[in-house]
Amino acid sequence: MHTIAYVRQVAALRRQLVSASKKHSDEEEIITRYAKLYLGCHFDLIFTLKGMGLLAGRSILCTLFFFILLSEGYFRWVEAQHCVWYSECGESEKVPGKKYNCNYTGPPKPLDSEDYQLLTELCPGYGYGNRSLCCDGAQLRTLKGSLQLPLQFLSRCPACFFNLMNLFCELTCSPHQSQFVNATKFNATTLNTTNVVEVQYYIGQTFTNAMYNACKDVQAPSSNVKALSLLCGKDAKACNATNWIQYMFSIDNGQTPFPIIPIFSDAPVSGYTPMNNKTYDCTEGLEDGSGPCSCQDCTKACGPTPVPPALPPPWTILGIDAMTVIMWISYTAFLLIFIGVVLGAWCYRKRTIMSEYGPILDSNNPLSLNNDNPDQVNASCCETLGERFENALQIVFSSWGSFCVQHPFLVILSSLMVIGASSGGLAYMRITTDPVELWSSPTSQAREEKNYFDSHFGPFFRTAQLIITTPLNDTFLYSPYFGGSDVPFGAILDKNILHQVLDLQLEIESLVATYEGQNVTLKDLCLAPLAPYNDNCTIMSVLNYFQNSHAVLDHMKGDEFYVYADFHSHFLYCVSAPASLNDTTLLHDPCLGTFGGPVFPWLALGGYDDSNFNNATALVITFPLNNYLNDTVRQGKTLAWEKEFIKFMKNFNNPNLTIAFSAERSIEDEIDRESNSDIRTIVISYVIMFVYISLALGHIQSFRRLLVDSKVSLGIAGILIVLSSVSSSLGIFSYAGIPLTLIVIEVIPFLVLAVGVDNIFIIVQTYQRDERMPQEEIHQQIGRILGDVAPSMFLSSFSETVAFFLGALSNMPAVRTFSMFAGLAVFIDFLLQISCFVSLLGLDARRQEGNRLDIICCVKLPEGQETKTDGFLFRFFKKVYAPFILKEWVRPIVVAVFVGMLSFSIAVVNKVEIGLDQKLSMPDDSYVLDYFKNMSKYLHTGAPVYFVVEEGLNYSSPEGQNVVCGGVGCNNDSLVQQVYTASLISNYTSIAYTPSSWLDDYFDWVKPQSTCCRYYNTTGAFCNASVVNPSCVSCRPMTPSGKQRPEGEDFMRFLPMFLSDNPNVKCGKGGHAAYATAVDLYPDNTGVGATYFMTYHTILKDSPDFIDALKMARVLAKNISQSIDHKVFAYSVFYVFYEQYLTIAYDTALNLSVSLASIFVVTTVLLGFELWSAVIVSITIAMILVNMFGVMWLWDISLNAVSLVNLVMSCGISVEFCSHIVRAFSISVKKNRVERAEEALAHMGSSVFSGITLTKFGGILILALSKSQIFQVFYFRMYLAIVLLGATHGLIFLPVLLSYIGPSVNKAKVFAANSRYAGTEREHLLNY
Repeated sequence: MHTIAYVRQVAALRRQLVSASKKHSDEEEIITRYAKLYLGCHFDLIFTLKGMGLLAGRSILCTLFFFILLSEGYFRWVEAQHCVWYSECGESEKVPGKKYNCNYTGPPKPLDSEDYQLLTELCPGYGYGNRSLCCDGAQLRTLKGSLQLPLQFLSRCPACFFNLMNLFCELTCSPHQSQFVNATKFNATTLNTTNVVEVQYYIGQTFTNAMYNACKDVQAPSSNVKALSLLCGKDAKACNATNWIQYMFSIDNGQTPFPIIPIFSDAPVSGYTPMNNKTYDCTEGLEDGSGPCSCQDCTKACGPTPVPPALPPPWTILGIDAMTVIMWISYTAFLLIFIGVVLGAWCYRKRTIMSEYGPILDSNNPLSLNNDNPDQVNASCCETLGERFENALQIVFSSWGSFCVQHPFLVILSSLMVIGASSGGLAYMRITTDPVELWSSPTSQAREEKNYFDSHFGPFFRTAQLIITTPLNDTFLYSPYFGGSDVPFGAILDKNILHQVLDLQLEIESLVATYEGQNVTLKDLCLAPLAPYNDNCTIMSVLNYFQNSHAVLDHMKGDEFYVYADFHSHFLYCVSAPASLNDTTLLHDPCLGTFGGPVFPWLALGGYDDSNFNNATALVITFPLNNYLNDTVRQGKTLAWEKEFIKFMKNFNNPNLTIAFSAERSIEDEIDRESNSDIRTIVISYVIMFVYISLALGHIQSFRRLLVDSKVSLGIAGILIVLSSVSSSLGIFSYAGIPLTLIVIEVIPFLVLAVGVDNIFIIVQTYQRDERMPQEEIHQQIGRILGDVAPSMFLSSFSETVAFFLGALSNMPAVRTFSMFAGLAVFIDFLLQISCFVSLLGLDARRQEGNRLDIICCVKLPEGQETKTDGFLFRFFKKVYAPFILKEWVRPIVVAVFVGMLSFSIAVVNKVEIGLDQKLSMPDDSYVLDYFKNMSKYLHTGAPVYFVVEEGLNYSSPEGQNVVCGGVGCNNDSLVQQVYTASLISNYTSIAYTPSSWLDDYFDWVKPQSTCCRYYNTTGAFCNASVVNPSCVSCRPMTPSGKQRPEGEDFMRFLPMFLSDNPNVKCGKGGHAAYATAVDLYPDNTGVGATYFMTYHTILKDSPDFIDALKMARVLAKNISQSIDHKVFAYSVFYVFYEQYLTIAYDTALNLSVSLASIFVVTTVLLGFELWSAVIVSITIAMILVNMFGVMWLWDISLNAVSLVNLVMSCGISVEFCSHIVRAFSISVKKNRVERAEEALAHMGSSVFSGITLTKFGGILILALSKSQIFQVFYFRMYLAIVLLGATHGLIFLPVLLSYIGPSVNKAKVFAANSRYAGTEREHLLNY
């Protein structure tokens, strides 16, 4: 047993020696343990001999062990010291510019002292005692050159880079090289040396996995991808521990001069012990003081992945929408109470009428529903004040009306002069079509942030974009020659299709536009990030993987039997490493675009699943153009080229390609085209309304008097007055320099026509129904009529004017502009109607009394006896409609129906969608619609988003750096780290990728180990890494302080160099292409001002997506600002358009509430301080507005600035439907509410119906024929709803409501009326 135990101990120690670490401390420890075992054996022998003498055989084992130690241990130790190679020999045959190592099997050689610093730089901690190595200075310099890209991208994570350098240092220089490196192929040179042309490198699987795990999360900030995507030959997702090392050791990467075949195993293989050195995890710091990797570069350092908060569950009751349940219960309760009260009152009246006390329906019984005692006795102070105010208005308007009829030409001439002077401002009219000016307030947060961004970094570039698909459905399989599963390719990636797309792309590049006699090409306008060194245009196209060249696309390697590499293999490589300058296939073509930047596959391809770009069904080609907001000449050239581009694409035809396209100017152009095409529709609509007004105003007594009683000329004059008020309003504001918008031009004529026509019908029809009193002249009659109706007109017009002007307080430019123009137009229209139109009415009345024909007023008919009759509509309302609506059994039904409509609308008001589908703004036949559809269908990435750090942060201090950067030593809540964390839950935050960080790339670029930052020691000027010049020296020394981040003066000294450095093969971290505009330097480079960190939103398809993205970006920016105690904001190009929707619900409620409040106040005053009448008007208008939301939900009309303008307008038009009838009710002196409501409905209802309802109805129906979707949705549907809801509420619900709860009769007004008409022929009319 002892023998077996000893043998096992010896064998175990022998294995340890073979697989020992190459560090001397480990070697000495194992040798010591051998010595102890041998000495133990020796003392055991002495003890045995002196003792029992029974185990003399043990000495034999000790002697045996001694020989084992010598023969198997020492000699193997000596063998472990020999090399596989030393120094460099011949040129590599497979990788030009690289050299083979010389075959050498002798012992390690001491390193020259001048190369000590280089060894320390590359292999810190690997001095190997006496620095006897298997490499010389030339090999170390080659190693440094070959590892420049890994150094620049992986040194962000010290543990990762340490492990990587461990791998290469052991291979290149280790004195124990022969234990894990086996040279398998050689060739002789002419200098009697032998090249090593192939080796096997035995690497421990544990080491391999540990190195990969430490590096797999390291980011490449400038390209928003993981560094392994650039260093593994494939996408980081497909990269693993073994294929990464295989790629680095393959000659296909362009850096390895001969094949190095890695063999992975933790156990000895074929007598070789795999290199299994100590590794560091990315969460560990190094012995030199370097800290652990940042969370961004090491997922394990982040803790648990953030979990987005759960969406709030929908508000339900018993699984049904809560608002629906609440409104059903409320409506049911209302019906029960209302029906109970109605039945109770009916039964009470029935019993009372049948009693011995006689009928008391209109008695003074306080319980009677119809108790309105008109007795003057006990008239209240408010009633008296109201009567006096009413009387004053009547006197003023009567006198003014009489004056206008007496002096018609003076009034008309004065009106024309005022109209002319006001309309003269149209010469200064400016129409705003800029969407930013139209939808975003100059003082809004998004607008201010946009101005800040534009002023510091330049305006966001313009784009022309193609989305290309093919009707061909052929898919094909690509079988890689060197093994691997078949890869399916979509039809759009067929080489013939790609050639056709490249032809198209090259044709677009060669387009020539003309601007003011000058030729304009794409190169004059395009974004060229490396100019002036490289003036190639940025073109985000998959063809840029092939350098936009047919020859490169056709490039292939193969023979007559097989194709080894072609465009398939190049494509697959480039989509995984778009920034590569040399693919790993036999082609060795670059992937980097001709403009010097990468083309990310998620920007150039569409319709793929997950990250399988080979399955793409669409190609996306984007031409970014410089945006010159303040340079009209350059902007004009850009617009001219875009116009030529659009013209070319409209005429382009290829049966194999289906192309959706758009330029920056497309939307604005299509809106203009839409507006022009809709002019015909609008004109037809207004012509129909004009014809109706002209014909309906006349009250034809007989066919013989058709041309006398018609009022075509008066109707045309009334319409011209309406249009004059619109032109006057536009002119006055144009004098003030306020620009118009398309909404103003399209909506205000409709609004003013509604208001103006209603007033015209009221004046004319009241005159037609009036009987002239004895000894009353025509001017007195018209004056008296104006005194009766003008207060009602004044009430409605002034209410609307105040409501609109208060609406101008809105922050939304479209709403504010509309409200200002509309308020002034309505008020001017009222002034012209009570002056110019009244004068014209007087002239027309004289013409009619003189039996002169309408229009041809010089022709006179002979006198004839005609009986004056009421118009058909008036008779219908008086005899049929009003009595029916106010029947005892009809009224409860009306209330039930309208309250039901209200309940439904309240239940769905919170379900109206917010936003504006951009497709609605386009005509039905617009090419942009196809682009929008394809953009939603195929694109996988949203708009860029910039996190802007305002000036004032000190980037030269460690504290200022740590709150922003994302690398080692940066704060866990830094800007980059928070955006990175947000990208992990992109479904919630809409942040798609890790942000590009100029600061982190600058730190990597300036490191002394890198060859990026160099300058001429003679001039101090920057020296690019590609320059070979002995006077170029590293920016920072290889000292402990030099390896730290630059601070103070050093930071600002080298930053301008970084921002001017173009990326190249030897330095991929140059910041010119990626960050030239990201850093706003102070004059003379004295400091850093504002900067930005860019990432992308996820794909955003509709308004809710855009709104949520804006909301979440602002939340994130606010959190960052609080964390770093400095102002940071998020900016994307679409924020200015969608910001309005963050507050649209609040703005809508505020605007409509302010309008309602103003209507309530004005109505209270102008109705003679009748508070209850104003309440009823306000309630009815509020019901109309709420019902409008119900219609919007039913008809898929979203809430946005356009619909808000229409809602504000509907508030004004609703006044016309309600105020006239309420005022007629309030001045009626009938005995009870039912009779007063019937009188008001009969007299005013017919004018309202013929004036607004019928006039608008015909014109609105024509809008349904418009090609414009925005017209169909926001004008036809909403206008129709406004008119129908206004008419039904004003002519059905309001009279019924007044019959139930209308204000009591004003006793003072009754007494005044009785006194005024006592003894006249009109006295009998009081009891109508």
